[in-house]
Amino acid sequence: MADSAQVSKNSFLYPHSRYRGQFTPQNLAFDANLQEFAQRVSYISGLETGGKLSPEQAYEQVKSLWKQLKKSKKAMDIGIEPPETK
Repeated sequence: MADSAQVSKNSFLYPHSRYRGQFTPQNLAFDANLQEFAQRVSYISGLETGGKLSPEQAYEQVKSLWKQLKKSKKAMDIGIEPPETK
């Protein structure tokens, strides 16, 4: 029962939507990274709105997460069209 409750809690706190785009392992991995980015930004925003983080702290944390997301995008060659084969 405890494992079931933990899974439910994690599903609630860290929801993930199904990936519906063109399937490649890179796209799937980047989608997971993007969903995690969005979830963390949401938490940071909530903490800032609730007065638990200063606007500067929130900005720096979001900026750091953005840099990580950009780095993962570049590492996976997301958005780069492969050369056409004839």
